[in-house]
Amino acid sequence: MTAPVRFAILGFGLHAVRRLLPAFADSQATQLVGMWRRDQEAARKNCAEHNIAHCFSSAEDLCSSPDVDAVFITSPDAMHYADTLLALRHGKAVLCEKPVAMNATEAREMAEAAKQAGLVYGVAQNFRYNRSLEWLRERIQSGKIGTPQFAHAEFDYPADRAPRKWIKDPSLACGGPIGDVGVHCIDGLRYILDRDVESISTLATKSSPDDQVEATASLQMQMTGDVLANVTVSARTPYRTLLQITGSEGVLTAENGLTVDRPIEMVLRRAGEIVETETVTNNDAYTRMLDAFAQAMRGGQPFAATGEDGVRNMLALDAAFRSWKTGLRETIA
Repeated sequence: MTAPVRFAILGFGLHAVRRLLPAFADSQATQLVGMWRRDQEAARKNCAEHNIAHCFSSAEDLCSSPDVDAVFITSPDAMHYADTLLALRHGKAVLCEKPVAMNATEAREMAEAAKQAGLVYGVAQNFRYNRSLEWLRERIQSGKIGTPQFAHAEFDYPADRAPRKWIKDPSLACGGPIGDVGVHCIDGLRYILDRDVESISTLATKSSPDDQVEATASLQMQMTGDVLANVTVSARTPYRTLLQITGSEGVLTAENGLTVDRPIEMVLRRAGEIVETETVTNNDAYTRMLDAFAQAMRGGQPFAATGEDGVRNMLALDAAFRSWKTGLRETIA
């Protein structure tokens, strides 16, 4: 039996406790062996509570450890660049949370560093391992709705009541909901449509004039293949996600299509009539992502969200923020 890939988490926090620890527990191909976080007292408590073998004293110690094969980077957005380069310098494969960097320039350097080092490097766009997105992608590719024309992705959540206080700090976070969850919407549409973003026009609001990041946003996107897409995000509403694709012959809808917490009803309509439905669950998406990364490290199929995907997503985010600032439609090179 092949030994599991030994992971360490760099930047351990609520996301690791809520999502990653259960995923590692269910994974057959990976094993969580260590972690590091800036608050060393909290780190010791985490390691004791969750039976994590190595509680590293620094990011350097984690990345240089011979007991670690891969580093899962979950630190705040602004730290992804330095943390990724550190891990790569020590010969570790890297799985980095999204948004992968603060801008496309950083994202390119990260992807190039991994390429030069010959190491597996992926972005934790876990929704690419959601069964809901796979269902949509398969039906689009098989022509069930004809030629895609319109696409909509929505992600709303109450960030003002969330424990991640750094998410409102532009020195640590890549914007508000545009970067935090809009990147999931953009990447999700890129994945299920197999299209890329060509240009973006952004409207956004703040909760108060003193806020440093946006609270709500609407991104109108021109995608390759003449697909017109709309991404709407809010950090001031109850949780909701939605995916809808309209084609020349039908419509696909997935209410809560990006969630991992509850069953999702997938619906295909033609001429207003329901012709296919299926209920799926994404509760194993994080485990599937970990197992796929381990497979990529062993020479299997490439990981679904590559460093290049990280660059393309960051180019879209950069254009979205430019458009909000200039009031103009911004083209992506």
